[in-house]
Amino acid sequence: MGSKGRVLMQKYDLGRMLGQGNFAKVYYARNISTGKSVAIKVIDKEKVQRAELMEQIRREISVMSLVKHSNVLQLYEVMATKTKIYFVIEYAKGGELFNKLAKGRLKESAARKYFQQLISAVDYCHSRGVYHRDLKPENLLLDENGVLKVSDFGLSALSESKRQDGLLHTACGTPAYVAPEVFCSKGYDGAKSDIWSCGVILYVLLAGFLPFHDDNLILLYRKISKADFKCPNWFPPEVKKLLSKMLDPNPATRVSIARIMQNPWFRKGFSSTYVTTKTEDKRKDLLAADSGDVSCENNNTLDEHKEHTDTVTSLNAFDIISLSAGFDLSGLLVKNEQKKEMKFTSMNSASTIMSKLEGIARHLKLKIKKKDAGLLKLEGSKEGRKGVLSVEAQIFEFSPACHLVELNSSSGDTLEYQQTIEQSVRPALKDIVWAWQGEQHFQQD
Repeated sequence: MGSKGRVLMQKYDLGRMLGQGNFAKVYYARNISTGKSVAIKVIDKEKVQRAELMEQIRREISVMSLVKHSNVLQLYEVMATKTKIYFVIEYAKGGELFNKLAKGRLKESAARKYFQQLISAVDYCHSRGVYHRDLKPENLLLDENGVLKVSDFGLSALSESKRQDGLLHTACGTPAYVAPEVFCSKGYDGAKSDIWSCGVILYVLLAGFLPFHDDNLILLYRKISKADFKCPNWFPPEVKKLLSKMLDPNPATRVSIARIMQNPWFRKGFSSTYVTTKTEDKRKDLLAADSGDVSCENNNTLDEHKEHTDTVTSLNAFDIISLSAGFDLSGLLVKNEQKKEMKFTSMNSASTIMSKLEGIARHLKLKIKKKDAGLLKLEGSKEGRKGVLSVEAQIFEFSPACHLVELNSSSGDTLEYQQTIEQSVRPALKDIVWAWQGEQHFQQD
């Protein structure tokens, strides 16, 4: 934002923008009284409310208030105005752990160091009844001394989230890192699923690519469900054995964190001491839409803040990795190119998916030309630039609780098809889609 900053709440001098997402922007800032560097996550309250994600924000605050560990990104303070929510968090100057992978896989000693810190943090979270549920290198940051910090607890769950069966039931995470039991709709142990994700991360750190990869999501899930992976020949025998226990598709026999920490390879150079800070019990409801608890003296703090994005470009982990010619991206990122074929997976029944598609067809005034078991053919009523638009939806069963849906344009203008899918079909399918092909984040509430 240039050399002239803004002052937030008379406490923080705001600097450059570090990154942004759909609902929030993150800025570098400095505490005026102490000079300490922090990061401030600015959340647009109206956007969050429209997306019905306010409860997720509340949960993230609760979780981050519980976990005070040297390997967990710290939440220092939460403030709010009528339009914005501000998370004042620890500044991770070293950026994402994925930055380290831009030059290729890590050395064994470095991979072990980060893995030890990850397991230490996850063990602590579990001891406080917190399950992260979206562990991946993108959510692992580094401070100025190279110390790992687990971040982004937006999809995390607390022990009280468990149902009467003692299990969690919300399907969430990132496809390539998710445990097989998560997408089977039978409930899962949050601690066990986090251990699986840690196993995938260990593999990535040592290999430079993912253990499970396929362009077809259903085939990807099949590989995950069978733990169908191979370790490169440079993996030490002890690591191969450890990974086979962490990436065990049966959560009942999957290794525990206690056993991981007893592993000889893991224990090499490991110190079990860590720093925790006193948890402050400040449970103010700063998130209400008409919150008047906190006022901002400088009302134009961020609302009129002009970011000079033409001179400073914020790159995410995948942007940085893509700049490295020697890095194999095939297992890390599938580009979601504009094609006539689009795919998504759903945890709903085939009949529910079919009913949803039929409802969308009626809303878009598309004729149902053919309906068979798992197949729906839709056709427009008007002649387009290249004829009448025709869309086919084919449903494939992976398990009774997991289906792949392929959408194809069999005739008509490709641009019209893409616009129809992006502007009308995708938003209407939001409540039944678990993951779109090639997209990394997914959640089903």
